[in-house]
Amino acid sequence: MLLLNPKKHVRKYPDERSREIVLKTIEFFEKKGKVKLKEDDHERLWYDDLLEFIKENNIFAQLITPKKYADGDPDTRWDTWRACEFNEVLGFYGLHYWYTWQVSILGLGPIFMSENEEAKKKAAKFLREGGIFAFGLSEKEHGADVYNTDMILTKQDDGTYLANGYKYYIGNGNEAAMVSVFGKLADTDEYVFFAVDSQHENYVCRRNLVNTQSYVSEFSLHDYPITEADILHKGKGAFHAALNTVNIGKYNLGWASVGICTHALYESITHASNRKLYGMMVTDFPHVKQNFVDAYSRLTAMKLFGLRASDYMRTASDEDRRYLLYNPIMKMKVTTEGEKVINLLWDVIAAKGFEGDTFFEAAARDIRALPKLEGTVHVNVALIIKFMPNFLFMPTEFPEIPTVDDPIDDEFLFNQGPTKGLGKIKFHDYNKAYNLFDLPNVNLFKEQIDIFKQALMMAPPDKAQQKDIDFLLSIGEIFTLIAYGQLILENSKLLDVDEAMIDQIFDVFVRDFSKGALDVYLKTSSTDQQKEFCMKMVRKPDNNPERYEKIWNEVHSLDGAYEMNK
Repeated sequence: MLLLNPKKHVRKYPDERSREIVLKTIEFFEKKGKVKLKEDDHERLWYDDLLEFIKENNIFAQLITPKKYADGDPDTRWDTWRACEFNEVLGFYGLHYWYTWQVSILGLGPIFMSENEEAKKKAAKFLREGGIFAFGLSEKEHGADVYNTDMILTKQDDGTYLANGYKYYIGNGNEAAMVSVFGKLADTDEYVFFAVDSQHENYVCRRNLVNTQSYVSEFSLHDYPITEADILHKGKGAFHAALNTVNIGKYNLGWASVGICTHALYESITHASNRKLYGMMVTDFPHVKQNFVDAYSRLTAMKLFGLRASDYMRTASDEDRRYLLYNPIMKMKVTTEGEKVINLLWDVIAAKGFEGDTFFEAAARDIRALPKLEGTVHVNVALIIKFMPNFLFMPTEFPEIPTVDDPIDDEFLFNQGPTKGLGKIKFHDYNKAYNLFDLPNVNLFKEQIDIFKQALMMAPPDKAQQKDIDFLLSIGEIFTLIAYGQLILENSKLLDVDEAMIDQIFDVFVRDFSKGALDVYLKTSSTDQQKEFCMKMVRKPDNNPERYEKIWNEVHSLDGAYEMNK
């Protein structure tokens, strides 16, 4: 089965240490047990026990230290394939356990992307000692707007600097061994990234901004002394490091959603399968079956996409930057799909989802956060639209990319280069993926794509619509669905996914495409010609009771398949 089940974890690994890390992490949480997990969540306890476990087992050090700084450890590398699963496992047991890992990755980005060798060696040493990290980008007045910052470095007569300013919404800001801080140089107005210590007397951690186990800080620097040894980037390099770090980090958000939804699915199907209402088992109600089949299909699609997107990250180069489309889709689409999965399950289990001793209570709360981190959905859709012309109309040839699970270091992620020229990035022909399967709903989806392309050519957005973000976002949502389906089909072939599962996923996608078309139709600015094309895109998915029952039986078989230790 594609979905994670900690009680029956049989995934194939390219090396034994990767397996050991995952199994030990699962064992840590299962020994902790659900009762203590929920108590810590409700009491908002800082997760010292997890951080001690990470330190004792050298886990962060081995997972997120580039090989060059491994200090001779053969199991240390930055390997996106195995990081995917660690993301998923942490999310499976709780968003806040995942969060400290996520913001450590963000904090390390500007360090390992820099030319400051001493800072990189220092970071690697802190990782071996169990340290966590923070990414000091956001500010209260500017959010994560990299064009504006009030954090200022003022040069002194002796060549050193004094840093002054505030940062807001900075995870791990209470205990980070190194905080990568984004600011500007007072004398040149250039961007700068520099590293500070959260325990320094001139670093003031003002408060925790959230009412959770995570520590999302507001901090300030007051005449914090900075030397050239603390500088990570100056000028354009600092700007590029900020965006390139987010390119890496935003991918992880989708994996947290996958983990959360998987645990919630097990809990929901087990509850519903053992409950009777009005003389019927809950799972015999048609709408309940439909909700579970849709939730299971969406969740399977989320994981298929995420695994395939990893392949494009791991094979990226200056000549192949396709990952810059797939990463924001992972962040935007997979996280919003996670919300849909939880909503579908919640409509089944109803009041049970509020009960304090369930995992679902935390899942329903936390799943909402992920679409809103590392750039909102709207920001990421606006980014995705830049890739649409080349993706749909100007494909080029690329070598076939296999599943990339080799135990190797993903060096390019720390050498991504300037963050420009997104509109020039080329893509392979998406039709190759869609032609891999001759299935009713895949074929219907292909028809919808063709009509969408016709609409873009014959009734494109006019000048006013091109300035209307709301209109463009609706177009972007439809385009996103096309690229999303492409990678799901590619991975379905690589992983030999059952065709019934694939066609049921596209049953969902045909409906989503139709809803997207209707959304554009209902825009106040849509023209008569655009509305005509929109109505042509509306399709009813192929109804196949045998296929539907097969997938339902798969979901129903998860009754009792996993329950966390007490």
